[in-house]
Amino acid sequence: MSIAECLLSPKFLSTLRGALISYITELVEGAFICLELIFEGGDMMIFVYVCLILAVGLVVTRLYLTYTRWPNCMKCLLGKTCIVTGSNTGIGYYTALDFAMRGGRVILACRNEEKANEAQKKIIEATGNKNVHVRLVNFASLDSVRAFCEEFNRTEEKLDILVNNAGAVGTGNKKTKDGIMIQMQINYFAPFLLTHLLIGKLLKAENARVVNVSSLLSYYGQLDLEHFNEYPFSGNMTKSELTMYYTSKQCEVLFTRELARRLRGTRVTCNALHPGSIMTDIWRNVPNWYKPFLIFIISFIFKTPHQGAQTSIYCALSDDLNDVTGMWFENAKITKFYPSHLDDTLGKKLWTRSEEMVKLRSEEMIPENGYVMSQA
Repeated sequence: MSIAECLLSPKFLSTLRGALISYITELVEGAFICLELIFEGGDMMIFVYVCLILAVGLVVTRLYLTYTRWPNCMKCLLGKTCIVTGSNTGIGYYTALDFAMRGGRVILACRNEEKANEAQKKIIEATGNKNVHVRLVNFASLDSVRAFCEEFNRTEEKLDILVNNAGAVGTGNKKTKDGIMIQMQINYFAPFLLTHLLIGKLLKAENARVVNVSSLLSYYGQLDLEHFNEYPFSGNMTKSELTMYYTSKQCEVLFTRELARRLRGTRVTCNALHPGSIMTDIWRNVPNWYKPFLIFIISFIFKTPHQGAQTSIYCALSDDLNDVTGMWFENAKITKFYPSHLDDTLGKKLWTRSEEMVKLRSEEMIPENGYVMSQA
């Protein structure tokens, strides 16, 4: 095997990806920890060393993190109904914009009414498609998720595409009125409930797709079902926040794999993806004292929201994926799952705990053996 073939081999690229994930994460975590120490009266030379390390790290990681490869798709969405959560900004906005350009009926599922209406106006002006609608939903409230689904199920005949895109990070040690850690609820439990309550409409579509937007940081997820609804105190705020984010994104992938298993034999597929590292409003909740530093890093090495939306669009539309389900995507292609994704026994236990925590009724549950087997 030549050197070029070796460097381009799947095994080498997989190893390189894992090393880069570790390097990038440790780099950012270390920088934030050093900044915390500086603000607490630490040596200013630490900051100088951190800047030098970051300068090298940013150059090394820029091309890896911003590279996006996806095939163009000419698919028309006339007659199709699509929901994109968190679609008033960021990659959700560009995903919804793409669907509207293709003639789809697009539901912008958003929390902030003012921003959602502004996004709706921009999309209609850009596409000429007036079939773009705002439906309010607050993922920090399971009652709000139920109300959204009740209205959709009452007014719509079917659902062709569901993109679970909404997310949050840096929400702190807070629980919702439902008794769930707010970051876990927004990133995982609310999409879990939403998908269950809309499954009837997905099953009525000709070929429906569920697209769950996760993160490569799910690589670091260490789900502990005994403590996953507790704040992971770890000695510093940054590490605690990131630990909970890792876990929430790991849960999304475990959910995707189990959902795909339960829906096999139906016309609904479900896949998860890493959109790339994106400069979006998901970072709006981080503490103000290091936000400028974080924004500088993000703006230098991260993808634009338009670039970041492409893998979501590919998973939702590509005809090559009609029978592909339960897979993990990066840069618009199937990629090997991370070790944290592969414990299906843990995924089944998480599913059962999630049913309890979102208070699913028996008639709302997706059967353990799937719809086709349960109807046989």
